Amino acid sequence: MSALHCPECGFVNAEGANYCQKCGAFLGDVSGDSEDTTITYQVGDTGELTPVDLDRVVAEGATLVIRSGGGRAGESFALAGERTAIGRSPDSEVFLDDVTVSRNHALIVRRRDGLHIDDLGSLNGTYVNRSRIESHKLVDGDELQVGKYKLSYLER
Repeated sequence: MSALHCPECGFVNAEGANYCQKCGAFLGDVSGDSEDTTITYQVGDTGELTPVDLDRVVAEGATLVIRSGGGRAGESFALAGERTAIGRSPDSEVFLDDVTVSRNHALIVRRRDGLHIDDLGSLNGTYVNRSRIESHKLVDGDELQVGKYKLSYLER
């Protein structure tokens, strides 16, 4: 497989990329394998990986699951509080270690009508369902992209 050219802006992206690094456009399913399954886990306080029953976790409330990026596919984050910070800062509840992720990249906020994701003026943007957003009300199944990380938003 070789480098991928973005159909929108022509930027040359690394092989295996699903989104253009420059403009964020969807590059298509380059793997051809859409039947992948992912084991979901949480990282404990001492760094150990603990398997998660995703159906049970989602039944307790909203959850973000990393689908790809950074070798962390399957890691999940319960969205139980009023605010959940996403960024490159180690203090973020959803810590994404990637130079294309701003230190304080995005914030998930609980409002009267549900959970919303707000971009915090990040340089490379926050994408929901392949569209760059400033603010977006999350619904079950939304696909988020922050830097090289692709995450799924799940709720029941």
